[in-house]
Amino acid sequence: MELNLGMGGSAPTAYDVIIIGGGPAGASAAIYTARADLRTLVIDKGLTAGALGVTGEISNYPGVPGPVSGAELVEIMRGQAESFGATFLTDKVIGVDLGGEPKRVQAGTQSYTARAVILATGAMGRTQAVAGEEQFLGRGVSYCATCDGAFFRNRPVAVVGNNDEAVEEALFLTKFTDQVHLIVPTTQLNARPLLLAELERSPAIRMRLGTRLREVMGNGRVQGVRIHARSGAEEMLPVDGAFIYLQGAKPITDYVMGQLETTAEGCLVVDREMQTSLPGVFAVGDLLCTHVKQAVIAAADGVIAAMAADKYLRGRKQLRADWK
Repeated sequence: MELNLGMGGSAPTAYDVIIIGGGPAGASAAIYTARADLRTLVIDKGLTAGALGVTGEISNYPGVPGPVSGAELVEIMRGQAESFGATFLTDKVIGVDLGGEPKRVQAGTQSYTARAVILATGAMGRTQAVAGEEQFLGRGVSYCATCDGAFFRNRPVAVVGNNDEAVEEALFLTKFTDQVHLIVPTTQLNARPLLLAELERSPAIRMRLGTRLREVMGNGRVQGVRIHARSGAEEMLPVDGAFIYLQGAKPITDYVMGQLETTAEGCLVVDREMQTSLPGVFAVGDLLCTHVKQAVIAAADGVIAAMAADKYLRGRKQLRADWK
């Protein structure tokens, strides 16, 4: 697989471990890999892009007296990982090369390498596209503003979603156009206060709350989106691009591009140490579809994968028994 090595042809940044996904599984893995003095990078789409991040209230996470929001719990985990030296990067992974040495991860316009990779992207992918979405993919429909935003300079675009990722992508698009329509299917945005404040200050973004995307329309390329506000009639919004960040319940593995063994349901297959069909590549949490969907169980998966990655990188025969 050929991946862009970054802007200007510069060499990719090297790490011992790259963790894709910063929810409870990914953040817990980062705590352990960083604590083991492994140079660790966590690439994540945003605090509220995952299942835990959109959870309003948690009172049953061991050791964290509730109630706390899911985003607050993730922030606590990330802060602990950062205290041990882990680096968190807000970006979207668009491709990986997992078979080579080192393994390569392409995020936006920058490439990174690592000797081990832990996949923790969860299961919020969609199983059903909006009408016209697949037809116009690559012809106005995109899932990555960082990758494709420059193609829409001075042209109207729509961003669809209600979380950190959608807001960040909308803000990013204002670098190229002052005609950004943020279509929010819920009555309020589930994003960090800092992002909401930045959103309010941006004159380029026009927000529509409680509005659903019904169809992407066009003739060869995107020419508009059909939307429906809860309190109004359907309407056609003329745009040249549609950046879609909606959520579902399917394991998110599109960026893997068929390099790993999966079940018929699209879940990644791992052994008892969370290693996938490729050595040095581990998968955890809701990507496995084999356990109750609880944050504490996903976190435990992340710890096992981190210990297994340490074993793999150090050439040990057994997991360390003296982790503290």
